[in-house]
Amino acid sequence: MADILWAIDNFNLSLLALLDLSSAFDTVDHKILLRRLEVSHGVQGTALSWFTSYFNGRTWFIRCRASRSNPALLGCGVPQGSVLWPILFVLYTADLVRLIENFGLHPHLYVNDTQVYGFVVPTQAVHLQQQNVILH
Repeated sequence: MADILWAIDNFNLSLLALLDLSSAFDTVDHKILLRRLEVSHGVQGTALSWFTSYFNGRTWFIRCRASRSNPALLGCGVPQGSVLWPILFVLYTADLVRLIENFGLHPHLYVNDTQVYGFVVPTQAVHLQQQNVILH
């Protein structure tokens, strides 16, 4: 946020988009995460097989007192209580940082809260407006 305050103090135009992915850990797609681990972060061989076996075949169900629903396969989300998930979530969203930076904007991520911002001098407002259109 200091960058935005600096920009405003110097009479620059600023753009700030605030993104909040609710239930962030519940939205992690296992197939996408495995692909990101392999392609973006170089996880291969035994390590990738271990992660694949960790995600495949997981089920979930709802229990209310003595009643329980039928189990269903879990294609996204996280096993609750895992110490791996904060790191895996950062690796899952790391490509988002690169994408934002490729458009000349600045990302700030903290778990499920993402801030995307940019600033320009008033004579370059068209450039910032074009970046805004791309984000939509």
